Amino acid sequence: MICKKGWKLFGGIFDIDGKRSRILELDLAANQPDLWNDTQRAKNILKERDSLLIIVKRYEELARAMADVEAILDLISQEEAPELEKEAGEELDRVAKVIDEMEFEQMFCGMHDKASAILTINAGAGGTEACDWAEMLLRMYRRWADQKGFSNEVIDFTPGEGAGFRSVTLTVDGEYAYGYLKAENGVHRLVRISPFDANKRRHTSFASVFVIPDIEEEIEIEINDSDLRIDTFRSGGAGGQHVNKTDSAVRITHIPTGIVVACQNQRSQHQNKATALRILKAKLYEIELEKKKKEREEIEKKKKRIEWGSQIRSYVMQPYRMVKDHRTGLEDGNVDAVMDGKIDNFIREYLLKFKEEES
Repeated sequence: MICKKGWKLFGGIFDIDGKRSRILELDLAANQPDLWNDTQRAKNILKERDSLLIIVKRYEELARAMADVEAILDLISQEEAPELEKEAGEELDRVAKVIDEMEFEQMFCGMHDKASAILTINAGAGGTEACDWAEMLLRMYRRWADQKGFSNEVIDFTPGEGAGFRSVTLTVDGEYAYGYLKAENGVHRLVRISPFDANKRRHTSFASVFVIPDIEEEIEIEINDSDLRIDTFRSGGAGGQHVNKTDSAVRITHIPTGIVVACQNQRSQHQNKATALRILKAKLYEIELEKKKKEREEIEKKKKRIEWGSQIRSYVMQPYRMVKDHRTGLEDGNVDAVMDGKIDNFIREYLLKFKEEES
């Protein structure tokens, strides 16, 4: 039970009063007539304000929930009311879960942890099975994002032969989306009875997940038009059910680096081009960041082939049912729940271990 005194302390831990004061300062800055003379500064002000408002709003919603619980407890103290007692318990569980999540988010201290994320899934060894597995992972991450309240959208895909995707790119928009999803970088392995095998044999499939922060608002990357090759094409194919079928899909090739990005989910060619440029900027920034920090060699050492022995997590559906993270040793026997997006335990365990190793 969280008492009123404890609740006040909780607010102090997150410095809610300080955040409210900062919001007022940012409101004043946002109302200055010359705000948009410096576009980048204006964006930073509005972004910081929105970020602080989210935290304060969550706290205020929880404060109201606690007030309701206190009122229910007062009634229960006067007379027995099993239904009210159950309601109070459920509300306390919900509040405790949100508090735990907010406390966990305090450990996100990476440069781009607060950013939205760009997640790409590539099918590996396993043919049709692997392409189907890539689509299963896409569904898992979209369900996880929905549960977090993060908007998500498939912006590009290459359909597999007969099923699923050879590759698919998903944007996940929400505070700390990258902070969470960076734990998913790596190879994911599936073991199951193949639905594509008439003999019902067990198959092993692989897919890689690669996550980068969506940091267009925070970076300044100059891209010369002469360095770009822009092609348009019609979206569709096996993955057409996931995106709009249009004649305005855009593929951009950055000639100096060879990076290719595409977007085909919008009806407007202009919107598709803008999204593709956003992804390109994020990828170019990632390269520049690696150069500046001299981390490219370390990254190359950590790269693994998308096949047996390189997986970070295994999802076994036959001959037993178990999901195991090989980095932390965490296991979960409820495979269906995991595939429905219940992956927070794996993310949390990995991030806590990573934090310990960094400290």
